[in-house]
Amino acid sequence: MTADIEQKFWYNLKTGAVEHGFQSASADRVGPFDTHAEAEQALEILRANSAKWAEEDAAED
Repeated sequence: MTADIEQKFWYNLKTGAVEHGFQSASADRVGPFDTHAEAEQALEILRANSAKWAEEDAAED
């Protein structure tokens, strides 16, 4: 499994760059993403997921 995940794309939160494989510290990157294009949209994807989860949590209360 590690070999597969190493071939994924990651978004570096510190630099804003898309990385292929493990190029930076895990604390600085989010992912994995299947494509470079998905990784470029990482912040939008994270925001959308966060909003969705907040709505689900609110609905459960």
